[in-house]
Amino acid sequence: MAKVVSPTSDVVLYFLAIFIPPAAVFFKRGLAADFWINILLWILGWIPGVIHAWWIISRSEGAM
Repeated sequence: MAKVVSPTSDVVLYFLAIFIPPAAVFFKRGLAADFWINILLWILGWIPGVIHAWWIISRSEGAM
C-alpha cells in the first residue's frame, strides 16, 4: 500500500504548529484525545508539542 502524502493545504497547519501546536491539532482532529495530549506536551515543552502536532498533521486525513 502506497503512503499518502499530506495535501498542500496542510502546509498552513505545519506553519501554525510551529507557533501554536494545539491549534493545528484542533483544526486537524477537533477536540479528540490528540488535542488534549498536545496541550499537555506543549505545557511540558514547546518542542514536544510541535513534534506531536507535525506527526498528527502528517498522519491524519480529513478536517480543515
